[in-house]
Amino acid sequence: MTLHEQEERERVARWSPQDDMARHAAAFLAASARAKYSYNFSWLGRPIIQYPQDIVAIQEVIWRVKPDLIIETGIAHGGSLILSASILALVDYAEAAECGKALFPAKPRRTVLGVDVDIRVHNRQAIEAHPMANGIEMIQGSSIAPEVISRVQERVKGAERVMVFLDSNHTHTHVLAELEAYAPLVTKGSYCVVFDTLIEDMPANHYPDRPWGKGDNPKTAVWDYLKSHPEFEVDKHIEGKLLVTVAPDGYLKRIA
Repeated sequence: MTLHEQEERERVARWSPQDDMARHAAAFLAASARAKYSYNFSWLGRPIIQYPQDIVAIQEVIWRVKPDLIIETGIAHGGSLILSASILALVDYAEAAECGKALFPAKPRRTVLGVDVDIRVHNRQAIEAHPMANGIEMIQGSSIAPEVISRVQERVKGAERVMVFLDSNHTHTHVLAELEAYAPLVTKGSYCVVFDTLIEDMPANHYPDRPWGKGDNPKTAVWDYLKSHPEFEVDKHIEGKLLVTVAPDGYLKRIA
């Protein structure tokens, strides 16, 4: 652990969930979620629909773990795929520079695999035309369909380090099924990040036009999953230092 990391952990440990900073962060989350604040941002030209704090956290865990493969459920406009592919490309670059080896951007060593039930034509075209496209693969189909799960499992073979991001249908049943299918693919020391667990912390009527809400969402699925999967634990330090995150209890680290 570097001196910076040690100081960071000590600083965050001193913060109290009851202090003014935490209360202001919670109030901002509630207000900004209603205002669709996360829709304001893009990554390398593609809408990402994430909070900047989580974008930074994702960059940190990718850089730390250096996975060979990232599996993402939920593609939307492709911003998250572009984020993952670009950080993986930087990992490839750093390793090549350190070893003095040639780098071939057209054939990246590391890739991200996106899964979505409906990859809209204009989004697919924009993703495939992006400079990061060589590091991106996509599968269209339900993330919990047996044939899709089988294709992803086949793709994982040979990967030494695997990371997973779950950000598709946010109902309890769907996310729990995703966790059962994809979390076992995560390698020790890596992460399964479950997005939008904050739904549980929003008012009961916050999602009137959605099939998910309080009591039926990604966080309740995470809680269920962790009851019988001690190989994962919530990395509370990440959400503790972010304060503003859509994934409280959602940064799951594989420890065994």
